[in-house]
Order: sequence, then C-alpha cells, then structure tokens
Amino acid sequence: MTSLTQSMRPQLEQVRRAWRGSPLPGFLHWWGAELRACLPVRWRAALMRGAQWRMLLPDGERWRVCAPGRADALAYIDASLSPAQQQAALREACVDIDPQDLHLALCLPAGAVLRRRLKLPAAATANLRQVVAYEMDRQTPFAADQVYFDPLESTPPKSGDALEVELVATPRQRLEPLLERLREAGIEVDAVDALDGDQRLGANLLPPEQRRRRVNPRQRLNLALGALFLLLLVLAMGQWLHNRRAVIDAMQAHVDTMHDEARSVMKLRQRLVASAGAAGFLARQRAQSPTVLAVLDDVSTRLPMDTWLERFNIGDDGSVGMQGQSPQAARLVDLLKKSPYLSEPGFQGVIQTDPRTHKERFFLTAHLKTADADAKNKGGGDATQAR
Repeated sequence: MTSLTQSMRPQLEQVRRAWRGSPLPGFLHWWGAELRACLPVRWRAALMRGAQWRMLLPDGERWRVCAPGRADALAYIDASLSPAQQQAALREACVDIDPQDLHLALCLPAGAVLRRRLKLPAAATANLRQVVAYEMDRQTPFAADQVYFDPLESTPPKSGDALEVELVATPRQRLEPLLERLREAGIEVDAVDALDGDQRLGANLLPPEQRRRRVNPRQRLNLALGALFLLLLVLAMGQWLHNRRAVIDAMQAHVDTMHDEARSVMKLRQRLVASAGAAGFLARQRAQSPTVLAVLDDVSTRLPMDTWLERFNIGDDGSVGMQGQSPQAARLVDLLKKSPYLSEPGFQGVIQTDPRTHKERFFLTAHLKTADADAKNKGGGDATQAR
C-alpha cells in the first residue's frame, strides 16, 4: 500500500496544483462565506470549525506558541520540562481548539531561511520538486541533500508562459536539532515554515515522506454523508422515474380502455345504422306494399256472391294465393285484373268440378302491386302514348 501511495504521489501532487491554480477554490470560498452569513450565529460558529493553525517558534530553550497574525505569545513551553508536561502546556495553550482541528507549524525566523525566485518552463509543473532539486546547487550554495526546501508557485502558468517559483530552503544542520527536540517531547508538527511578519509564509519544508498523515474522522463522516446524499439522490431520481413510469402506464391503460370503449361504440353505431337501414327498408317495403286487410277487402268486393274462398295467402315475396269454389271460375281472372292491389292474376293447375257442390274448384295466383311497379307501369304507359 505504501509503494502504491509513493507511485501515485506525483499524480496526486499534479492534481492538487491544478486544483489550486483553478478559479474553483476562490469561488467556493466566496460562495461558502456567503452561505454561512445567512445562518444563525451558533450554526455559523459550528460550521467555522476546521484546520486551525498554531505556530511554534524556537526561543532559546523555550518554545513560544503563537497564533497566525498575532505578535503576542499564547504560552511559553520550557524545553527542560518532561515530555508529558510539555504536551500538557501545549494543550492548555490550545484549549479553545478541538484536538482534531489543531495543526502545528514549526516556524523559523525570516533570517533562518533562504528565499530565491526562479523562472522555470511550464513543463516543470509536473515534477516541480525534482526540477528545483536539480537547480539547487546553481541557485544556492547548498546541494539538494543539504537542505530542507519547498518550491512555492507564485502564479499558475498559462499555456506557453514561464512558471514563477519561490524557493524556500534552510540548512538541515539548523532544522534537524529543532525537529529532534520536538520528537523527544512527543510533539508532532504538520509543517515547517518561515515567518513573514506575524504570518506564516505558506511553505512546508518537510519532505513529502516526512509530512504528517492525518486521519480526519470528520472528513470520513463528510464523505460518508456525501455518499449517502448521492445515494439518496439516485434513489429519489429512481423513485421519480418509477412514479412517472407508473403514471404513464396508468394513462396508457386508460387510453387503451377508452380505445376499447370507442371500438365498442363504433360497433354499436354500425349495428344501429344497419338496424336503422333494415328498419327503413322494411318501412319502405311496408309503405310500398298494400296491407293485408286492404287486399282482402278488395278481393272480397270483387268476387261474386256465389264464390267463396277456402284459403287466402300472401307470401313474403308479395305472391298471393287463393283457393276456393265458384260457378264460373274463368271469369274471376278478369275481375281481379281490375284490382289496384293485384297484378298478373292467373290460374295454377286445372279447374275441376267439385262433385258435392257442383262448383268449379280453382287455385288462383297473383302478385301484389308496389309503388315502384306502379311507377314503372305509368312510365311505360306514358312512353307508349308518346310513341
């Protein structure tokens, strides 16, 4: 795992430089400040927690504890005390800071460090520390293995521009005794820096492999909360999509039901139209054909008194059948030809004499006249007259 971390360190350092050189950190800092200003004071104080730096300055056989930006000392720690006493004195000086937020920087006086400004090619950004180490003996009277150093980028280079770097270095023989005293006291520092007035310069002279690796439980909690937020966001989006899909499915089912109802209504309409057509056809046929009573009354009027009918039938096709007896059956055809309801009267079969009544038994057929047939007959008669 350590070898993997060592191999990935240049890439991570490059990502950090790219992040610091982008406008996003400044924007997020401004945006966060604006959002915190909208919160109550107690909430604002809780959200202001984070890395808080305290500076350890060597002062002879003592350590002076200061806050950045303040010239007065918060406490003095005598190096002759036992490690436990020195640690207790440091905790008392930083009692207002959560131990998880406390960051210590060993700050050297401004005259104890060497500062040089360098201009390097923009391609040196990827391996800036190695490039500066190669340039160490040319820019300083020391070799790279004789100093603790840190290159500070003044401004992120634009494409094609030179990279401006401030080299901050101090001899190892000056810094190592101080680090040894801190190790003996059991005090760990997060950075070795130089003073710039009352503030830190912003460098860390410790080599990357000697820098303190912190495990921030809040950061883990924040990452867990962020992951939970993303999970809840994905679940909410999935639920929203599920609800939309359910609504669409319900709408589709409703539309399908309406289509089925529309098809049923269409079928009923077609049946109604067909029934109406059939009823109209029957009504027209009924209107065009005479009624049975009218035909029977007309036949009864025209037949002689000595003639009677044994059977009278009107078929669905308009055929009329009459069976009966008459003293002179032959004359019945002429009488029925004058009927306004019958056409083409004629005998079917042979006229026979009934031995009991001595009258002629007949079976006579005819056809009912319709309005269309009358119109055709009238039209034919008019045409004949015209000719």
